[in-house]
Amino acid sequence: MKVLYIGGTGTISSAGVAESVRQGQDVHVLNRGRTAGRRPLPAGVTTIEADVQDPESVRRALDGTTFDSVVNFLSFGAEDAAAAAELLEGRTGQYIHISSASIYHKPVRRVPIVESTTRHNPYLDYAREKIAAEDVLHRAYEERDFPVTIVRPSHTYDDAHPPLPGDWTAWDRIARGDELVVPGDGTSLWTLTHAQDFAVGLVGLIGNWQAIGEDFHITSNEALTWDEIYGIIGRTEGTPARLLHLPSELIRVAAPDWFWSDLIIGDLMHSAVFDNTKIKRFVPAFQPTITWSAGARRLHEWRAAHTGETRPDAETDAILGRLVEGHRAATAALTP
Repeated sequence: MKVLYIGGTGTISSAGVAESVRQGQDVHVLNRGRTAGRRPLPAGVTTIEADVQDPESVRRALDGTTFDSVVNFLSFGAEDAAAAAELLEGRTGQYIHISSASIYHKPVRRVPIVESTTRHNPYLDYAREKIAAEDVLHRAYEERDFPVTIVRPSHTYDDAHPPLPGDWTAWDRIARGDELVVPGDGTSLWTLTHAQDFAVGLVGLIGNWQAIGEDFHITSNEALTWDEIYGIIGRTEGTPARLLHLPSELIRVAAPDWFWSDLIIGDLMHSAVFDNTKIKRFVPAFQPTITWSAGARRLHEWRAAHTGETRPDAETDAILGRLVEGHRAATAALTP
């Protein structure tokens, strides 16, 4: 099985590459060749250097090549999707487009979420772009049999990247006993998925011809409240998490330019519980095993071994501190 990963060194794509290699696939990776430091490619992977922002460079790099499957982690909107379909038509037997579970209807109307749940997210530009990309690819499949499979990861992390607004800086605040703001009342349910588990489902779809024309989300079976997510970090670090609850809308007011503010409003503040029946039917080997308690321990160990890469970022720490001040201001305004 000859497979091309477009991307291949990110949080979830690197796990997919590693699982493909483990399963004995002939793995090729196309990217700019600049981001493999934290997640180096396994031995035996063939690298292809090109910039997806320069379609002609990609066309030249792939000239004369064909693949059984192409997995694209670097396609976001309708224009990207159309360009990929045009470039890869006739070059691959299957095109796996990495979308996002953020596309599902917000606010949540029914749980658990299944693949047929309405795609509608008026709060998050990223989700709307992903919906538009899916629409392009659905039409390509329906109108000219372009062999697309759509995969929707949810909030996925690995041992080097904690799944927190604020990343390692938020983790560090808990570890050192500083206060941390949690959106809402901390009781909405959220699903965290380790990239290693996600990769089993993803790679199980590669070369699975019955999956062509189908959509899948691939997530953990575990759902935790945000208070539980942060509380487990505190227990892992031996320091109780000091959590302050702030309405999600006020987070955007206090930190309007913060990368995470829109993601909180458009995704993280809404409960996310998924039904994985479909991916398990197509990929029986997919059985998520890494709980958040186990994942937090792995992150703790990675942090201890890579202190130079997990130091808190001053700018992010200032933003998180400003949110704490915003909580105090909101509390004072409500105090008689």
